[in-house]
Amino acid sequence: MPRGWTKKDEDMYDAIRASSLDRGIKEDRAEEIAGRTVNKKRRLEGRTPNRTTQGTGNPNRGYQARTRDELYNIAKERNIRGRSSMNKDELVEALRRR
Repeated sequence: MPRGWTKKDEDMYDAIRASSLDRGIKEDRAEEIAGRTVNKKRRLEGRTPNRTTQGTGNPNRGYQARTRDELYNIAKERNIRGRSSMNKDELVEALRRR
């Protein structure tokens, strides 16, 4: 088990893994499903950072130099509607209009 997991996390992992195996899912896929599920729960509870989607990037860089996730977070701060379905170019355009 990864470091930082509590006993409760390990029990949840074991239960999900066993359930997946009972449903006929292969061992390595069952372990992946269980691990991802536990880590998602930990992220939602704020016990681990979500490195890929947090932050707004370097403020000294232009919008084009930032990732789509960074642009999405800026759009979220500015309450831009429809941001979840926008691609990077659309987010850049929406942010520049505001």
